Amino acid sequence: MSVPSPYAAALAAIPVREAVVEVRGSTVRYWEYGPIDRPVDLLLVHGFRGDHHGLEPIVSNLPGLRIVTPDLPGYGVSTAMPTRHTIATYEQWLRSFVDALGLEGTPVLGHSFGSIVVSHAVAAGLKPRLVVLINPIAADATSGPDRVMMPIVKLYFRIGRVLPHRAADFWLGIPLATRIMSWKLARTTDKTLRRWIHEEHLRYYAGFSDPTTLSEGYEASVSTNVIAVAASLTMPTLIIAGALDTIAPLVHQRELAALLPDGELVILEGVGHLVHYEKPAEAAAAIMTFLGAHA
Repeated sequence: MSVPSPYAAALAAIPVREAVVEVRGSTVRYWEYGPIDRPVDLLLVHGFRGDHHGLEPIVSNLPGLRIVTPDLPGYGVSTAMPTRHTIATYEQWLRSFVDALGLEGTPVLGHSFGSIVVSHAVAAGLKPRLVVLINPIAADATSGPDRVMMPIVKLYFRIGRVLPHRAADFWLGIPLATRIMSWKLARTTDKTLRRWIHEEHLRYYAGFSDPTTLSEGYEASVSTNVIAVAASLTMPTLIIAGALDTIAPLVHQRELAALLPDGELVILEGVGHLVHYEKPAEAAAAIMTFLGAHA
């Protein structure tokens, strides 16, 4: 029996509208939450292998705001781009998405891989008024405590790329691999919440369009980081970090914050890379304070 979402009731009270737009050859599905009689308050960009569902717990804690969040090309129900999926093509896509919806200047939030996409889009010319980075990938992927796993993870995706399509879909979406990842990242001691997190990953972690896009996305996710373009983040920027994050270690979050001319670092104790699942209320409170301070 599945565990009901602890955020379902709050989310159900927020109006939501689904729409579609063509951006750089991708048929992009996106969702708008909150009232329609005000400008968009925040654009959300999810992380690698996820889709818009992953950030809904944070949305559920931001009632009254108008929020837009798409499924990235090749994930969820958005189709892949007809080109190689690199950080360059993802950031180009994000800037085009912003243009298509008329969101120039809108504050933008990126989680994990989304933090790389957002920061590189800013470096390439995106001009949000404010930036929020949750569990940002601040440093090279080989510099953290999980670096010993890198060869194994690379081999996992490399195998998926050379297998026949149906076999690759099975290999890359195999539940055991998803459960290992989920077990490794979850830090909560709440057994019910932990079980729900595992179920969420099983529901959405295999929501990719094809093995090639997924493999390219992984290569993009480890190809660069936020510190590489930190000098471009001249607008007020909020970093929300998990004290126990092994994917984006706290030491690098502090380094990133020190490089930002107008940066703020909020550290959430007792949580790692799954701030959006384990401590969305605390993250939302930090976001509301940040938005209010720069209204």
